[in-house]
Amino acid sequence: MLVTFVEVLRDRSVSSIQVQEDITSGDYLIAFLQGTRRALTERGRNSITITIPEVSYYSLGVLIALFERTVGLYAQMINVNAYHQPAVEYGKKGANLVVTLQRQVLAYLRSKAGQAFSCEEIAAAIGQEEETELIFKILEHAAHNPDHRVKRHLVEPIYLSKYSISSK
Repeated sequence: MLVTFVEVLRDRSVSSIQVQEDITSGDYLIAFLQGTRRALTERGRNSITITIPEVSYYSLGVLIALFERTVGLYAQMINVNAYHQPAVEYGKKGANLVVTLQRQVLAYLRSKAGQAFSCEEIAAAIGQEEETELIFKILEHAAHNPDHRVKRHLVEPIYLSKYSISSK
């Protein structure tokens, strides 16, 4: 079974709702996505993530067209209930890890305000080397939402980009 996630980088066109310090409602949604993705991977389940910059009429239309043509057909082909939600509880636990890691990443960047770091550098600095990919996903989300004041210094390939936070 293949699970498909749709990740939206920009939460809103205005500021997001602060749920806790350094965590917005959009951060929780991304944390649940990453947590569920992690839970599935740890249990040998395959997934893909479609990342779009923001929700628009166009992106929603394309996604609906894609899924309405594939869900029914694919489920029938592999004889699976297409609407089964695997490992919801594990996804919640994984989301907690993501939120905790996000706090560490943002605290580190704030402590080094004005300096830019790669995901690998940040992971090493906070003792989370095994979470470099997740740190990249957290920072990409944060860089697309002004609440966090995270700036991406784009490098190609994208995963070598550096991130900083303003001192204000």
